Amino acid sequence: MAKVTTRQATIDEGAPVVGSSEIEIAAALEVAWDVLTAIGRWPNWNPTVTSVSFDGEIAPGSAFRWKAGPGTITSTIQVVEPLRRIAWTGNLFGVKAIHVHTFEPRDGGTFVTSEESYDGVVARLLRRRLQKVLDGALESGLQHLKAEAERREHTE
Repeated sequence: MAKVTTRQATIDEGAPVVGSSEIEIAAALEVAWDVLTAIGRWPNWNPTVTSVSFDGEIAPGSAFRWKAGPGTITSTIQVVEPLRRIAWTGNLFGVKAIHVHTFEPRDGGTFVTSEESYDGVVARLLRRRLQKVLDGALESGLQHLKAEAERREHTE
């Protein structure tokens, strides 16, 4: 896996836990982008996200709090390249996460890559368990994104 670098966020290949997933979505790039970047609406389409507090704009430095699983995560948007890439960082239980979504138009639809790394003492101690959690979360998140983007593409 190649190192993904953005202006202020990098997936750390050397981190103890690193994951990547990708998906083809039968919806326009703008639709898929809008679904993911409407952060406050994540609980409406992603059942693993139970709440989100976000009143800002999609811009570097904007922070949001969200609950997925056992804890509330505070994340900060690091990079926004409209219709191309969004990256954020977050911390939960001593795990420092960096997450990057990349969007590409492809054959009338959208190809999305989701990559994330976990670092910190907890990530090193619970590496195998967290790797399974991360792999499942990346796959699940993209499946839910696909379902919602395709639903909107065909109903709106």
